[in-house]
Amino acid sequence: MMSTAESPLAQSVFAALADGRFHSGESLAATRQVTRSAVWKAIESLRELGVEIDAATHRGYRLAQPTEALDAAALLAALPADARERVAALDVVWSLESTNATLLARPPPAPGRVQVLLAEHQSAGRGRRGRSWLAPVGGAICLSVGAVFETLPRDLPALTLAVGVCLLRALQPLCAQPLGLKWPNDLVSAGRKLGGILIELRAEAGGPGHVVIGAGLNLRLPEAALAAVSAAGTAATDLAALGVAVDGRNRLAGRVLGECILGLRQFEREGFRPFIDEWRAADALLDTPVRVLGGASDTAGIARGIDAFGALQLQLADGRLTAVVSGEVSVRPGETA
Repeated sequence: MMSTAESPLAQSVFAALADGRFHSGESLAATRQVTRSAVWKAIESLRELGVEIDAATHRGYRLAQPTEALDAAALLAALPADARERVAALDVVWSLESTNATLLARPPPAPGRVQVLLAEHQSAGRGRRGRSWLAPVGGAICLSVGAVFETLPRDLPALTLAVGVCLLRALQPLCAQPLGLKWPNDLVSAGRKLGGILIELRAEAGGPGHVVIGAGLNLRLPEAALAAVSAAGTAATDLAALGVAVDGRNRLAGRVLGECILGLRQFEREGFRPFIDEWRAADALLDTPVRVLGGASDTAGIARGIDAFGALQLQLADGRLTAVVSGEVSVRPGETA
């Protein structure tokens, strides 16, 4: 049986309400040739997905905050020409489990081309270490870009950091506050998470690699979503709180996609070198006491930046520097290494 999240009616109603104006239940039902009860159920299913919808007697329904439904044609039009010509396929879907998992399961694009997938709703959106990614419909951008490396770059582990720089390039000019990058995969502002990156790879030994880059960005999170993220142990923020006009989601997603597509090509040709200075300038952990979580034990120290291959340089209590290539970093204010 089709879930409410997958309902074409819910998608259609959301698109109609995206303009922020009131639409009566009667008109929504007549246009879609369904009953008013079906429209009401679609409204309730959208609310369950985190969409804030106002209802008024004799006026109907509207989104509490107008937003733009994602649209493949509008996204393509928003891409710079040199990024657009590399796109083999760009799809927007209403609901799926994970954009990353879906792209990774598809046949990869030809070398030099990319596949792009965006979803309004992910039922199993993922972050690092198997964590869920919470993204209310209309309040976020969830996208994945798939590409092929004919030869895997030596500094492939730094691709996550390079993509962070791409997000920074796209969004910092729009923000009233400075953005930072938290090793290895978070975009932050004032210590609060704005977005995350998840890169997955499928490759045969010695052969080409199919890489999928997933990115999630908070545009405007309702209070309930902020509370849910906080309960999961992460302080979050969104672009609206940073002074960005987020109603035009296709334009914003186009900026991010353009930088990621062109940055992926740059990384394939030149590796991490063209990105490292920008990453270091935005390093949100530099000289901060941290604890690295991963493996059999945790390691405390002072974050001393990254090396040429993107590894975190951690200064231990005895003064030695050690390179951390994977793990999760937890900031510990006031903690000494």
